[in-house]
Parts: sequence; structure tokens; C-alpha cells
Amino acid sequence: MIRILGRLNSVNVQKVMWCAAELGVEIQQEDVGGAFGGTDTDDYLSKNPNGRIPTLEDGDFVLWESNSIVRYLCDKYGKDDWLPDTPQLRALANQWMDWYIAQLHPPMTTLFWQLIRIAPDSRDLAALHGSINTSEVYWTLLDAHLKGRTYLLGDRISMADIPLGCSAYRWHSMTFERRDLPHLAAWYHRLTVRPAFRENVMLELT
Repeated sequence: MIRILGRLNSVNVQKVMWCAAELGVEIQQEDVGGAFGGTDTDDYLSKNPNGRIPTLEDGDFVLWESNSIVRYLCDKYGKDDWLPDTPQLRALANQWMDWYIAQLHPPMTTLFWQLIRIAPDSRDLAALHGSINTSEVYWTLLDAHLKGRTYLLGDRISMADIPLGCSAYRWHSMTFERRDLPHLAAWYHRLTVRPAFRENVMLELT
């Protein structure tokens, strides 16, 4: 059985849990990180020297970095179209997954911390508004890409939708004024009707 070490309220763990559920892969999840601690132990650091979550154990194989774990699960256990079947489509999926990490994840992390993890009277308003504005630039870019598309790569869902889908839940669930992005909203709504998405991603923000 595959083990996933990481707490369920982590967006990076949610990527992996959603992916595994869609693939029908049985997962043994263990709460590690945040309030649960455990990332600074010698045992954990021997598996993941970054001391971050999640970490995957598949028999003797150990892997960290959430997008790499999603790619591994889709490659080894994938079915349907989660792992695109041509080099070109796989490259495009990787492009969007890498784009999320490099461009959108940093401002979304700041936004999440300012609105969810930090008490209102301790918020950095400049950081809050800056993260909203920067995130909106990237969500607007994605909205334009999704015009005429059902999912990121076209008519069928793939691993490309997983990181951005998890982040889109946070974007649409936090309370602040945001621009109307209809193509983004339609794509996000399509994700919300998937049982695996609802069960593993649409959790209370804490």
C-alpha cells in the first residue's frame, strides 16, 4: 500500500489525495506537518531532506515534491487521460503544472496566510492586496486559456488540472472582492461535481 505523509489541510497533500482517488489507488495517509509536527525528525528527514510535505512511500520507493508525486501516480497507476498519451500533451501538462508552482503558488500562498492563518488585526494589508492583485493577473491568464476548452488540455481532464484545481478551490472560497472570470468559473464548477475533488479538496480552510 502507498503511504502519504502529510496533513490533509495542505494544498500540496490535497493534490496527491485527489489524484490517488481519481486513479482508484488505495492510500494510507498519515498526518505530518503543521500542528502535527514530525517533519524535523531524523526518520522523516532521511526520506525528505527538505522537511516539507507531502512525502510518498510506495514500497521501498520514496518521493517528495507534490507535482512529482502526481506525475508518478499518473504514470504508474494512470487510466483514462490523467496521463496524456503523447509527448506533446505531456509537455503541455508539465508546462501548466510548472507554471502553477513558479507563478501562481507564491502569491496564492501569501493570500491564504493573510486571510486564513493570520488574525485580522495582524494582517499585512500591503501583502494581502498585493497577493490578490498578482494572483488575479495569473487567474486572468488562465481564464483566457480556458476559453473554448473544457479542461486545461482540451476536452478531457488530465494531471494538468490537479494543481490548479486545488488552488482554484481556495481562490473561489476565500472572502474578498475578485474579478468575474467566466471561463475559469465554468472550469472550476466542472471540477466541483467530481466526487474525488469534493472529498479531498473541498475541505474547510484552516
